[in-house]
Amino acid sequence: MATMTATSAEVPAVPTLLDARRLVVKIGSALLVDGKTGKIRRQWLDALADDVAACRARGTEVVIVTSGAVAAGREHLGLIGRALRLEEKQAAAATGQIRLAHAYQETLARHDITVAQVLLTLEDTEERRRHLNGRATIDTLLKLGAVPVINENDTVATAEIRFGDNDRLGARVAQMISADTLVLLSDIDGLYTADPRKDPDATHIPVVRELTRAIEDMAGEPPPGYSSGGMVTKIAAARVAMAGGCRMVIAKGARMNPLAALEKTTAEGGAPCTWFLPSAEPSNARKAWIAGHLNPAGAFVVDDGAARALGQGASLLPAGVASVEGAFERGDLVLVKDGTGREIARGLSAYSAEDARLIVRRKSNEIETILGYRGRDEMIHRDDLVVR
Repeated sequence: MATMTATSAEVPAVPTLLDARRLVVKIGSALLVDGKTGKIRRQWLDALADDVAACRARGTEVVIVTSGAVAAGREHLGLIGRALRLEEKQAAAATGQIRLAHAYQETLARHDITVAQVLLTLEDTEERRRHLNGRATIDTLLKLGAVPVINENDTVATAEIRFGDNDRLGARVAQMISADTLVLLSDIDGLYTADPRKDPDATHIPVVRELTRAIEDMAGEPPPGYSSGGMVTKIAAARVAMAGGCRMVIAKGARMNPLAALEKTTAEGGAPCTWFLPSAEPSNARKAWIAGHLNPAGAFVVDDGAARALGQGASLLPAGVASVEGAFERGDLVLVKDGTGREIARGLSAYSAEDARLIVRRKSNEIETILGYRGRDEMIHRDDLVVR
């Protein structure tokens, strides 16, 4: 049976948002856009931006996953008040994405924060090379001090390539970028033993450490009139996030400054919420996935100097690679072998086998001249490498 509450005798103290290093915040359409008028709730968004600025001021990297493009765009196309066909939703999203991006840009500019828009589909997080490209882009934006604002690319996504709900999108993004904290701003303040709207005896659960069948059963069915997936999709998002070593919290988003409300535990006067706590850190979860991958597509054979450097925590550079084995593409899992053929590491290749063969034994500053494009300096970056 899962531990569903935290006590000092059993588990460490309940976390707060102050512990976050890389934070993903999911914002639902109903929080951001007035469903009747199609207007963006600017006062609420300004308060959220103040929270984001406070997080960044204490060193937390912040990524926003937002819904609301269709809701924000339909008014301007005369589509309020009726169900939309798929092509009308995509048209509304096309104009709404501009309005959303502008709203985020304006509100965060008050804090001298640069905003970057990133549009994703489900395939972008599942197809390996697109996954790596998305991860690298978001990593770079964060290193440059920007706040990526991510939305599902509704203008091109069809039913078979849609996330279907922004809870799932938030969890996939958190997993993709190795975030340690995911906040789902919701219409309810967490998980209960039953639906509190129907059962007055429903009990709030502050901490979940394992997604058992009993926990999943508590999610029930989404009530009519509430956000698309209800608690069912939030539990599914928790499963994805926890598998990636990312803790997740469900909290009520309608209050002003909803992130600030998560900076204290409930016992300290903070907002009630439910934390889902994984058993591993994000980096450890990613390394475990790489180490456990059973089907390497090829191998790099390295010299003794490179083998020693890998043992000391370095990345694998082209200059240390003696030869390339197999046929693989960028992002595929490959083995790293020493001169005797013994596996000493494995990781995700930054280059295809064809390109890798062209740059073995070469310095990283020669890659662009040889390949005609500037790729990564490393054959395998240490974040994508597990040493045996």
